[in-house]
Amino acid sequence: MHKEKLTSSIDMNLKIFNDILPLGTSFDIAQKVIKVFDRTFYIFFIDGFTKDTNLEFVRRDLFCLGKDTIDKIHDAKELIEIGISAIEVATETDIGKIITALLSGQTIIMFDGSPSAALIDVRTYPTRGVEEPDKEKVLRGAKDGFVETIVFNTALIRRRIRDPHLTFEMFNVGTVSQTDVAIGYMSNKVNPQTLKLIRDKIKTLKVDALTVTAESLIEALQKRSWINPLPRARYTERPDIASAQIMEGKIVIIIDNTPSTLIMPVGIFDFIQDVDDFYLPVLTGNYLRLIRLIVLIMNLVLTPGYVLMVNNIQWLPEWLMFILPADAINVPLFIQFIGLEFAVDALKIASLNTPGSLGTSLSVIGGLVLGEYAVKTGWLIPHTILYMSIVALSSFTQPSVEFSYSIKFGRIVLLILTGFFGVWGMVVGLVIDLLVIATTKTISGTSYLYPLIPFNWRALKSLLFRQPLSSKQTDGKK
Repeated sequence: MHKEKLTSSIDMNLKIFNDILPLGTSFDIAQKVIKVFDRTFYIFFIDGFTKDTNLEFVRRDLFCLGKDTIDKIHDAKELIEIGISAIEVATETDIGKIITALLSGQTIIMFDGSPSAALIDVRTYPTRGVEEPDKEKVLRGAKDGFVETIVFNTALIRRRIRDPHLTFEMFNVGTVSQTDVAIGYMSNKVNPQTLKLIRDKIKTLKVDALTVTAESLIEALQKRSWINPLPRARYTERPDIASAQIMEGKIVIIIDNTPSTLIMPVGIFDFIQDVDDFYLPVLTGNYLRLIRLIVLIMNLVLTPGYVLMVNNIQWLPEWLMFILPADAINVPLFIQFIGLEFAVDALKIASLNTPGSLGTSLSVIGGLVLGEYAVKTGWLIPHTILYMSIVALSSFTQPSVEFSYSIKFGRIVLLILTGFFGVWGMVVGLVIDLLVIATTKTISGTSYLYPLIPFNWRALKSLLFRQPLSSKQTDGKK
């Protein structure tokens, strides 16, 4: 970035600005000239970030200055102290920082004789309403959600945690994009080593831009093997979830231009919880959490287990013989399941790119017509469609898309090994899946299986079972 300083000559400063900025070429980078008595002020702003009414207030303040007052102003600091009534103002001499502030939406004032510029924050970001996220709807509870504006998101969290220990630190990431990134935490609950690690990693990131924001940041923060699908952060668009995680000592990373916030560090047990567990009574919340855990295990082993049973009929008791297919199997079962895995994802991608008015038609064609004719032509049998449908539908009980896909990849490994090597393939596949989980580390370097490894029953109990709020309060006092 540009490192030169402003000079006291306005002609020189304007030349520097014209050399760096596409003034006159890019229509939204605007310059306004205001002459007050014998002093000329140059105002730079981004059209769309600054309202006309806010600029009018700045112009009014300048025109209200008397000649004697104008003569007393020699630099931007004196201008702010005497003539500008805006709340968020600062001065700067570094050209690079001034350009970044301008492109971030702040208003810049320069004038002859001043070696510094006034930075006035009267920006208003375009934003949408704080509606409930589609992916994280709840039966009961708050109906607001994060938006693409970072200051709105921090305000939604601050509204829920009115405590002086709640801290938000702001950083700029990307030499080109200069994306605003904030980390939020409770200073009296966060792990200091984890906080320092994340803070230092963000400060030292060497990237041009956060092209796809959240995922780009995770990949930059923690270098890892691309073949390991386990997520290192939990995404959420709900302010109540982010606030609850902060209260538990986690760190929330909020990135400008994205409604998804990151929660770090996280392990495997963080993904079996959902917000509905806490908006419902303790018994109901524990029941839902148990169902989610059972479904998670079932999603991993259901289809490979069915392949193993069909290939080893002698293991089945008489009362389970009905699960065996009556039709001829033209294509090996594990190949059918793998093909259906790809088909389900293909239909998901197609539905995302299908106009809403045609979504129902796509579901009918994909789910009924294709499935029926695939059975009639002998490519599939009804049993594989049934079990794959159960897996596909039940995967939506997992609120994290990233973790759901990591389970899917583990299931595909089991299918391939079981299909080729039978029971020993199933055993080896389970060992591989467990080894991947056991050897994975969180961003703080702790085990992905904590608090199971290393064992901490008190922490594990709170993750496995929904605890009454009164018990948590009592434990906190202890």
